[in-house]
Amino acid sequence: MNLVILTPEREVFSGKITSVKVPGTSGQFEVLTGHAPIVSSLSEGEVRIITNKGQKTFYSIERGFIEVINDEVSLLVRGLQQLSK
Repeated sequence: MNLVILTPEREVFSGKITSVKVPGTSGQFEVLTGHAPIVSSLSEGEVRIITNKGQKTFYSIERGFIEVINDEVSLLVRGLQQLSK
């Protein structure tokens, strides 16, 4: 599955992943390969990415949107900061 994370200023991440967990406005949820198409708003919270190589990356966001179509995931976010864990 492919993921791209965009802010108004730049592209932050682009690559192959196995999962992404996001803070949806109705609660946190995880997107895995084969996920049904969805568009959802995101609230303040943590985004966790696991790449195809097993590397975990964490970001803090203020708000945004996620779109999933045919294993292509797009995150459009504001207030993004990478977290070290």
